[in-house]
Amino acid sequence: MKRYKKISVVLLVLAVYVCTPGLGLSEVAKENIYDPGKRKPIDSVLKVEVGEIAPDFVLQSVSGEKIALHQFHGKKNVVISFVPAAWTPICSEQWPGYNIVKDVFSETDAVLLGITVDNIPTLHAWTNQIGKVWFHVLSDFWPHGAVAKTYGVLRSDGVTERALFIVDKEGFLRFISVTDINKKPDPAVCALELRKLKKK
Repeated sequence: MKRYKKISVVLLVLAVYVCTPGLGLSEVAKENIYDPGKRKPIDSVLKVEVGEIAPDFVLQSVSGEKIALHQFHGKKNVVISFVPAAWTPICSEQWPGYNIVKDVFSETDAVLLGITVDNIPTLHAWTNQIGKVWFHVLSDFWPHGAVAKTYGVLRSDGVTERALFIVDKEGFLRFISVTDINKKPDPAVCALELRKLKKK
């Protein structure tokens, strides 16, 4: 019963988060956000499918270390969150939203890797402004968008789609979601998919 109450509370908090623009952003952060305006909802073609082995990659983290997808094989499930660009409104709310569901990642033996095509100095400044996030923030800056291109989520304007990939401990893609770039996705989707993975 306690577990169901905990899930209900998490879902309620997530509902408030999804429906409240700018929640948690400081006034300084809000002043530095650039609004690119409405864009084509989806502007790429996926190159991977559920059931396939997830393409491996090694990217530089804001923390200074290099993170490889294969380092989690046999140890952790991996959620890969691509967001279009630093210093934009929805991205600046989306990643801090994963702080709300951090416990779900622990319970499901999962890690989160956040990826953008921005360079490390930009990502460092941006993540400091939007509030500390607990997960690895990775730069797919050079060669520009190479990882995003491999997955099929690099848009024609050089930024990535707003996309989520869940990779199991064996390295197989178990969930893919590419959503409207103009809308904030619900982090509860990620939480629910991770719970499904735990049951398998």
